Formats: sequence, C-alpha cells, structure tokens
Amino acid sequence: MLFVLAVSAAQAQKLTGAGATFPYPIYSKWFSEYSAAHPGVEINYQSIGSGGGIRQVTAGTVDFGASDGPMTDEQLAASKIKLIHIPTVLGADVPAFNVPGVSDLKFSGSVLADIFLGKITQWNDARIAKDNPGVKLPDQKIIVVHRSDGSGTTYIWTDYLSKVSKEWADGPGKGTSVSWPVGVGGKGNEGVAGLVRQLPGAIGYVELIYALQNKISYGSVKNAAGNYLKASIDGVTEAAASIKVLPADYRVSITNAPGANAYPISSFTWLLIPVHTTDPAKDKVLKDLLSWIVNSGESEVSALSYAPLPKAVAAKVLKTIYSLQ
Repeated sequence: MLFVLAVSAAQAQKLTGAGATFPYPIYSKWFSEYSAAHPGVEINYQSIGSGGGIRQVTAGTVDFGASDGPMTDEQLAASKIKLIHIPTVLGADVPAFNVPGVSDLKFSGSVLADIFLGKITQWNDARIAKDNPGVKLPDQKIIVVHRSDGSGTTYIWTDYLSKVSKEWADGPGKGTSVSWPVGVGGKGNEGVAGLVRQLPGAIGYVELIYALQNKISYGSVKNAAGNYLKASIDGVTEAAASIKVLPADYRVSITNAPGANAYPISSFTWLLIPVHTTDPAKDKVLKDLLSWIVNSGESEVSALSYAPLPKAVAAKVLKTIYSLQ
C-alpha cells in the first residue's frame, strides 16, 4: 500500500534534524527532493555526527535525529522523548589511505586493529607486506586519522575491530566515541577524508561515498570467510542478508557478517524518530516523509554507493511507520 498524504498549507512545516554524516549525501538529496515536491515543507538537517544527533533528539531540541550506531538501552531509557529507530539505507566504512606510489592495499582485521592500536607504525611492516605480496611499500610512518566527534561511522568501525581483535575489544572497545590510543582527529567524515587526502602516510576510516567523492584510495578488507573484498553495494547487501530475524526495534549489527561475498564493515543507518510530538501536524508530515523515503527514496541510493533496504526489511519498516501516531 502506498501511503500518500497531501500536505496542505495549514500543515506547512519546518522540520529540523541532526546527526550522522555517514548518510548525509543521500539525506541531503532526499530532503531537498521531498521539500520540492511538498510546497511549504522545509527540512533542515545538520550533519554533526551521530553523537550530536543523539544528544539533540533526546533533549528535544530537534524533530528527529540520525545515527549509524544504534542507541544503547541506557540512552533510550534516559531520553526525555520516546524514540524509535527507522533504518533508511545501508553503507560501508572503508580504510582510506594515502601512501605515495601505492593505489591498492589489502587489510586483515587484525592488522587494521593493530594499526589503530599503534602497534604497527610503518607502512613497510612485515604484516602489511604479508597481506600485499608484490606491492612496494615505503618505509614511511603511518599517520592514523580518526573522528574527533561522536560518530556512528566510528561505532561501525570500532564494532568491527572489537569482533576481530580481542585486544581492541578489551581496550578501546566499541562506541560512537572511544579513547583512541594514537592518531589525529577530524570532524565528520568530511574532516577525516580531508586529512587523509592531505597527509602522506595517513590512514583513516570513512563511509564509502566520501572516499569516492574525494578520490582517495581505499583498501580491500578480509571478511569472515577469509576473502579480501573492496566495499560495494553487493557486498553490503550480502552482509545484511546474514540477518535472518530482524529485531523488532531494528537495532542490529552486521559487521564481520558470514558469507563469501559479505563486506565486513557494513551497517544499517537509522533515523531516530519520536513516537509522537506535541504537534500533530508535524507528526503527520514526518510520517509522510518517512513513508516517501521507503516507497520512493530507496530507488535513488545506489547512485550514491549506498545499498537499499532489502525488500522484506522495507515492508516491515513501512508497517512501523504506518503505526506511528
């Protein structure tokens, strides 16, 4: 069933949202298109990182939030507003690097963890060389670049590292913000991409579209089946297919998923939606926006290197949207 709501002049609304930079390229496109098709509706989304989005939506200072790391039970319980997670698209974190003379590299999970732990410090380290036979690696210091802000992209990255490295799991662990052992910080996916591009010897993690748009090299990552894969829409889709039963609240991790062609640093990203606000007209517009995203917006995501929601997930999400007040 296609849910359509004519937005009348009386329902003209300005919606404000804030959060994840990971999906910002597709959100920017969607919100612009929706506003153009619904005169009187204005959507202002601030790409400030998942941590900031969670803080603002739980405090009630924005109409919706966005995060690539699902909120914790503690965060949901502490929120002034009852929130639900609405998955929108899937994407991939990639290890973006700037190594002079090298355009392609392979990384195992344990090597990535030890680079970000500061245990592997030179590009010609024997463990990197072992994964990359025939590649001429320079004797150059590795500069680790990480996020300086609370970030769902960081959550995805550290969730993956925690699954492939006990030392990482027992040390920095996973979260939208962690205590980084080494490195320099950049604000947003944009900031990390900019630093990696500027600093010879740098390695950082960004959502795939940011590596592509900035023309930064990014590596293949060894998956749970032992295959080295570059991030792709198909690889993210296969990772999502590993989830046989999706939790009712949609909070799920698909990093290091099984499957020969599953890209290992994949994730859903979520909009954080109040179950109801104090403004029924605003609730209606937000509900219509969400249904438009699932019914129409999903067809546009592949052009920006995101993976659309699997059909069964999209159908379930629509039922959740329609049940909103």
